Amino acid sequence: MNLKQLVTQIKSGETSSENLVQTSLDTIKKTENLNAYLSVNDEIALEKARAIDKRRSEGEELGTLAGIPLAVKDNIVSREGKTTCASRMLENFNSIYNATVVEKLNGADAVVVGKTNLDEFAMGSSTEFSAFGTTLNPLDNSVIPGGSSGGSAVAVATGSVPIALGSDTGGSIRQPAACCGVVGMKPTYGRVSRYGLVAFASSLDQIGPFARTVEDAAYLLNVVSGEDAHDQTSAPQPVPDFTASISKGVQGMTFGVPKECFGEGLAPCMKASIDKMITKLEKEGAVIKEVSMPHVDYGVSAYYIIATAEASSNLSRYDGVRYTIRPESVTDITSLYFKTRAEGFGKEVKRRIMLGTYVLSAGFYDAYYMQAQKVRRKITEDYNTAFKGCDIVLTPTMPELPEKLGEFENDPLKAYLGDIYTVGVNLAGLPGISVPLEQIGSLYTSLQLIGPAFSEETLFQAAAAVEQLSGITHT
Repeated sequence: MNLKQLVTQIKSGETSSENLVQTSLDTIKKTENLNAYLSVNDEIALEKARAIDKRRSEGEELGTLAGIPLAVKDNIVSREGKTTCASRMLENFNSIYNATVVEKLNGADAVVVGKTNLDEFAMGSSTEFSAFGTTLNPLDNSVIPGGSSGGSAVAVATGSVPIALGSDTGGSIRQPAACCGVVGMKPTYGRVSRYGLVAFASSLDQIGPFARTVEDAAYLLNVVSGEDAHDQTSAPQPVPDFTASISKGVQGMTFGVPKECFGEGLAPCMKASIDKMITKLEKEGAVIKEVSMPHVDYGVSAYYIIATAEASSNLSRYDGVRYTIRPESVTDITSLYFKTRAEGFGKEVKRRIMLGTYVLSAGFYDAYYMQAQKVRRKITEDYNTAFKGCDIVLTPTMPELPEKLGEFENDPLKAYLGDIYTVGVNLAGLPGISVPLEQIGSLYTSLQLIGPAFSEETLFQAAAAVEQLSGITHT
C-alpha cells in the first residue's frame, strides 16, 4: 500500500499504528546486519504509536502522517536519542531541541523509529566513512549503498519504513536512492528548513525525502516544507500540494537532454536505459530536445572547493570545549584542540577540512575559492538558459552502477567524480529527483529530473510518469 492508503487505514481503525510500528521494528531487527540504523527508538516509538491509536479511538482527528513509522538521518537533531553524525566527535551528543523537520513530523503524528547511518558529517558517497561501521546495500551486499544518506536509502529499500529523511549537499539523497533502487528528492534550496540539520556546507545542504514511490516522496515533502523563522535561508514561498499533479502525465511537457551528460564516462547500461525511457516519454506526448550545459564538467571541481571551504568553517566549532568528546591527558588549550580533532574526526572529514582550509588560506583564496564561485554562477546560468526552452532537464543520476565496497578507500577522487551529475543541482539551488528505471541483475539503473527553483510539483508529475513507464513496483 502507498502512504495515503496506510494513513486512511489507521484513521479508519482498519489497522493500528502500533501494528505498523511493531512490523517496522521487526524488519529493522531482521535486517540489522545491513547497519542501516545507528539507533532505534523501540519503546518510545511503540509508546507513541499506542497513544496515537488511543486518540483515534476517542474520536480525535489525527495528522497527515497518522501513526506512520519513518526514519531520520542521524545528522538531523532530535531530543529523543543521540545525534552522532556517525562521528566519534559526537558519539555521546544529546540535543536539547528538535530540528524543525522533526517538529513537523511530530505535528503530523508520524512515529520516528530510528536514526540512520551516514558518512561521517555527511562527507562521503558510500556510507563507508561512518565511525560506526559501513552500511550494506540490500540489493547486493558487495556494492555500496551510496552516500552520504545510505542508511535512509537502505531503510526504505528494505521496507523497514515506507519513508525516510536524508540530507543532500552534492547528491547525498539522489545518489543512494539510485544505488538502492528507490526514489530520492532534493528540494529547492530554502524549500525545507535547515534548522537542526548539522551543517556540512551551509549554502548547499538541503533536507529531503526517500520513498518507494514518487507519490509517497511528494506526500512526505508536503509535511516538512515551508518557511521557518528559525532559518533565515528558508524561502517565503507557498507550499502547494505536491501530490496534486501526480497523475497528469507528460503530454506537452518539454524535457531538455544535455549533450554533455551523455558522452564519455557514462556506462552503456545507464545510457541504454535512459534512451529507452526517452523513447517512451516521446510516445506519451513529451517533447525531447537537446540542450547544452557547457560548464557541467567543471561542477565537481567547483563543488569540492566550495563545499570543503564551508566545511572547514563549520567544523571549527568541534574543539573539545563544549559538546564534543574531550580527550584525556591534555596539558593546555592547544593540545586540547589538536587531540580532540585528531581523535574525533575520521580521515575523510580530516581530508575535507584540510582541503577547505587550504583553498581559504592567504594566497590561494582568489585562485581557488573565488574562481569556484565564478564557476558556480556559470553553472547556474547554464540551467537558467536551458529552462528557457524546456520544463525539465533530464540527466543520469550516476555515471555507472554502484561500485564495489572498498573501491573508494585509496581513490577518493573516483568517489568525487561519481557526483558529476548531481553537484550542479546543489550549486544552483535547484530541485532534483532520482527515479529507478530498469533492473539489471539485482541492481537498478536510474535517471535524474531537474526543474527550475520551486517547481517540485511539476517535477513530481514528470517523475511519476517515468515511474509508471518503467514498470518497477516494490513489493
